[in-house]
Amino acid sequence: MNAPETPLLTPPLALYVHWPFCVSKCPYCDFNSHVRDSVDQAAWRDALLADLAYEAQALPERRLGSIFFGGGTPSLMPPETVAAVIDAATAHWPAEPDIEITLEANPSSVEAARFADIARAGVNRVSLGLQALDDAALAFLGRAHDVTEGLAALDTAQAAFARVSFDLIYARPGQTLAAWEAELARALAFGTEHLSLYQLTIEPGTRFATEAAAGRIVIPDGDSAADLFETTRAMTAAAGLPAYEISNHARLGAESRHNLVYWRYRDYAGVGPGAHGRRGGLATARHKKARKLDRCGRPQRPRRADRGAPRPKCPRDRGPADGPALARRRRSRADRAVGRDNTYRADRSDRR
Repeated sequence: MNAPETPLLTPPLALYVHWPFCVSKCPYCDFNSHVRDSVDQAAWRDALLADLAYEAQALPERRLGSIFFGGGTPSLMPPETVAAVIDAATAHWPAEPDIEITLEANPSSVEAARFADIARAGVNRVSLGLQALDDAALAFLGRAHDVTEGLAALDTAQAAFARVSFDLIYARPGQTLAAWEAELARALAFGTEHLSLYQLTIEPGTRFATEAAAGRIVIPDGDSAADLFETTRAMTAAAGLPAYEISNHARLGAESRHNLVYWRYRDYAGVGPGAHGRRGGLATARHKKARKLDRCGRPQRPRRADRGAPRPKCPRDRGPADGPALARRRRSRADRAVGRDNTYRADRSDRR
């Protein structure tokens, strides 16, 4: 008979904290994120701390190995709130001596100016959402920054934090293999210890889903996406940042410990609206505001800019003449299902 696990033998716990607010909603994003003119910071801080106390009661006598602030855009959080959450978490659960504390950040100059304060709050690792090293691609992805501003934020992050990662989205419409090779080579030259590289997918309920249903967006087919994926693996490995899961690449020892908790199916507490967690192998999920979708995965109520205009035809309603193009899209989707997590999930394997 096996002896019961003790706190010293149980793997460290991870904590995910969700901040659901953004400056703008990216057209590819299906996460629980919302645009607000103002946020009652004190009320949200108190709510996160109350949620955290509840999780601590449900997961007693654990050590804390990592904290991950995701969103939304957690770099919009006041540093005082970040510090309050870290202090409360480490009061509930004793922290490992080398605890990893990551915060996702937008690479805007306004948010970069707060990096030093966020580091002083206790964050020792930042995951920066560059998303592309091409201004036209950034505009297509709905990003507010350009390449120059993004790289300036990367410099600031590397000065403020001990560990830095950044994200890129590839397999974009019209992106050639040669173009991606050049972009990735430039990214690798910045010398960060970790890269998150995600293929673009069209998620239900997003603006890109509406555009794709109308035929205005066509992402690379399965064969092209596979070529891009294999090239990504080869180039990162040659640069000393091999893949340690489908979309994340790191130097030996620089893997995201928080991300590995997801992949190794270990316990993590999820705090904040829409946050997912896992307790003793059982999934948990916080409530989030529901979105009603039509049969094509689009919001039932058209966005304000679309009101009064006819809706694009749903692919499920297309006639025989549309068959070949629709079949190609379905084959592409099936081919890519094997690599379902190879999407825009910045260090986010299964935590929404």
